[in-house]
Amino acid sequence: MLLAHRMEGVSRYIYETTKRMVLNNPDVEFHFLFDRQYDEKFIFADNVIPHVLHPQARHPLLWYLWFEHSVPRFLKKNKIDAFYSGDMWLSLKAKTPTLLVSHDLNYIHYPKGIQWSHLKFLNYYFPKYHERADHIVAVSNYSKQDIIKEYDIETDKISVAYNSSPDDFPPLTYEEKVFFKKQFTDDQEYFVYIGSMHPRKNLKRLMLAFDLYKEMSNSEDKLVLFGRLAFKNSQLFSTFNSLKCKNDIVFLNDDDCEISTALGAAQALCYISLFEGFGIPILEAFKSKVPVITSNVTSMPEVSGDAAILVDPNSEQDIANAMFSIRSNNALRSELIKKGSQRLGDFSWEISSELIFNRLKEMSKK
Repeated sequence: MLLAHRMEGVSRYIYETTKRMVLNNPDVEFHFLFDRQYDEKFIFADNVIPHVLHPQARHPLLWYLWFEHSVPRFLKKNKIDAFYSGDMWLSLKAKTPTLLVSHDLNYIHYPKGIQWSHLKFLNYYFPKYHERADHIVAVSNYSKQDIIKEYDIETDKISVAYNSSPDDFPPLTYEEKVFFKKQFTDDQEYFVYIGSMHPRKNLKRLMLAFDLYKEMSNSEDKLVLFGRLAFKNSQLFSTFNSLKCKNDIVFLNDDDCEISTALGAAQALCYISLFEGFGIPILEAFKSKVPVITSNVTSMPEVSGDAAILVDPNSEQDIANAMFSIRSNNALRSELIKKGSQRLGDFSWEISSELIFNRLKEMSKK
């Protein structure tokens, strides 16, 4: 999952936690397992030994071969004390004590957005992975309760270690905001979505809500959708083509600009996903001093606290009203920005990585 050009939620979690474990424990030897040539920036210190195991694991059959043949063989040969699986996959065959990070169970709740071959693998193996793990780390209390409910796993087997705010999302200067808008939004204010363009992210309803907002506000505002296209997007573009305001919607990705710039110049983040195990963009917006509109379901209220406007993700009117409130009420914007900055203090990569490392140490002594 550590690919320089794909540092999204799961990858970011692995990166931030492993980096701190490595740097905070120089007397411990860490073996990083890659399935292809790695970027040297992921080899954080001299106590990291990188390995490339074959085959490249980019298909269900190859996932099986990598985790059930290459990984257990490596763990046994090198007498590894504990195995940290930060991406929800593990080896059923390996005897090594294993800590599994479980980010979300979206494949159960929203299977329609997942390729058939992937979904079949997930339905068969993920319950087994959670059962096999010696300990599970969930990224939110919501995810913990979801794991308990769906897999009937005892609560003591699961700890919670949150994501935290990134270092590379500083607030933008006025000049930087003006420059971005001149480049991409015709000098107009805009709302932004950050993340993959997956059906679960609810972008169809966000666009419909934006159409409604445009009628309500009679403004020149834009909507920027920033992210990579995912599987099954025909419905997204069918909705887009039906909109009155489609000329005011801008699609961007990493090739156009930095995520932090697209977010930092916005008047608000609209993150109205139908299901999240955590929701890192909420913290990214807090760090960027940008107000947040997010969903009132799954983990998002837990992450945002009282520092965001919570909306029903199935109500276009609710979403449009929240956008109108942000646009028309500067006092509300300022209050949300202040609360967002304060909310960041509740999340720490140091605390999360220490919890994970302590669990790994406990496992290695059994």
